[in-house]
Amino acid sequence: MLAGALLAGAFSPWMAALGPAWPATLLSLAVVVFVAVLRSLGSVPLAAKCGALFGTVWLVSGTGWMFVSLHKFGGLPAWIAGLAVLALCAALSCFMALVAAAWVGWRRGTWLSDGLLLAALWWLAEWIRGCIFTGFPWAASGYALVDSPLAVLAPWIGVYAMGAVWVLMLSWVVLSAPLSRSMMVSVSALLLLVGGLSFIGRQPWHEFTRVHGAPLSVTLLQGNIPQDEKFAQSHLIDQLVWHAQQLVAAKGDLVVAPETAIPLLPAQMPQGYWAELASAFHSGDRAALIGVPLGDFEQGYTNSVVGLSSATKGLPDGFYRYNKHHLVPFGEFIPLGFHWFVQMMNMPLGDFTRGPRAAPSFGVKGQWVAPTICYEDLFGEELAQRFVTAGQPAPTLFANVSNLAWFGDTVAIYQHLQIARMRSLEFQLPTIRATNTGATVVIDHTAKVTAALPTNTRGALVASVQGRVGNTPYAEWAGRFGLWPMVALAALAVLALKRRSRSLAASL
Repeated sequence: MLAGALLAGAFSPWMAALGPAWPATLLSLAVVVFVAVLRSLGSVPLAAKCGALFGTVWLVSGTGWMFVSLHKFGGLPAWIAGLAVLALCAALSCFMALVAAAWVGWRRGTWLSDGLLLAALWWLAEWIRGCIFTGFPWAASGYALVDSPLAVLAPWIGVYAMGAVWVLMLSWVVLSAPLSRSMMVSVSALLLLVGGLSFIGRQPWHEFTRVHGAPLSVTLLQGNIPQDEKFAQSHLIDQLVWHAQQLVAAKGDLVVAPETAIPLLPAQMPQGYWAELASAFHSGDRAALIGVPLGDFEQGYTNSVVGLSSATKGLPDGFYRYNKHHLVPFGEFIPLGFHWFVQMMNMPLGDFTRGPRAAPSFGVKGQWVAPTICYEDLFGEELAQRFVTAGQPAPTLFANVSNLAWFGDTVAIYQHLQIARMRSLEFQLPTIRATNTGATVVIDHTAKVTAALPTNTRGALVASVQGRVGNTPYAEWAGRFGLWPMVALAALAVLALKRRSRSLAASL
């Protein structure tokens, strides 16, 4: 339980406020405690229970904000919402239970091979959690390393492998204890890795992308609409008027409004509202990206971002369209057999149609802006496909639009910012974020936040962002092959390192 709570703390804004080293420090303490406990166990079933408890505490502590969405805004009774969160986290913790059981059952007793085995199992567990049942990779261990020397590995191997590398180094230290020649070797290797990566991170040849074109001047809107007012008829006019005024009045090259900034389908909009917005951008040299649902109740609807500019005037619909691909279970689509659960909740527009995965980017003054909606930016392997798709230009910056008002004033806002910063590291591209309640920010290609609005306030962030061109190694291999090369590598490592003389199934 202690290890799980420590790991959840690595994704807390309060720890980050103490200094950039604190998230990585808490991750390190969590891994050390976890490995030390597993090392002392001789029972595979007990190891599985410890792994399940570790994973459940980690996820409940790190993603407990889901309760706010289910109870306060979804209308579920508190006890049902609490049980739903606990059940989801407990189910996802099964993968960490398997890690613990497999490691205790298969370890050979040598610090070198046992550390490698644990790291490979850890990577596989986080990967499976990130893809099974559409995936929930929130609070993956590597995100705690976004400000650490290991950040230099992001454009090479991605967030899951970053976490696995750190688990490898720390497990070597723990497993080679007490003080011995082996421990001296493992500690030296750890210090050499951290020092070497710190040096590499300061070298210009580490950058795989380069400056592209002139900087864009951007205006990022943050409406700060409480979730219980967002779809209420009595508050719709205020939202529509404020966003329209801000969009039309914004200066610069690009203005971005959050996810469902206009919370109405086209047929529900006031007469002339959309036409006036479009006409404001169909002439001149300004562009806009606006979060709005498109479609109708009969044919289906999408969670979309609409792009408006003089270049889109001649398109069939008069606008660029990006439809969200990676939909949120229960909130944006209903999994088979769970209609009864969704019917218990008050979720407007809850069954969207999925958009294409490798969608084209939106062109603005020579830059190619790749939109993502809400938690789509958790899935770096999916974003990577946009860099290698034939016939369309690779993105030069990301634009994420989100509405985290669903989760109240919780750590979800900070955690999503942490995730967006990791994507900027993996692809060495800047990210602009326009959100309803926060964090509305500009992130450069090194994951530094260069401009930000205070959370839970209404306003417009005016800033500049420099696009970049080029593909990182991660963009290349993940874009072409997904994460399957890493899956194969981790699986082969497990097969090579596990002790063959002991059957895990028999132990359980």
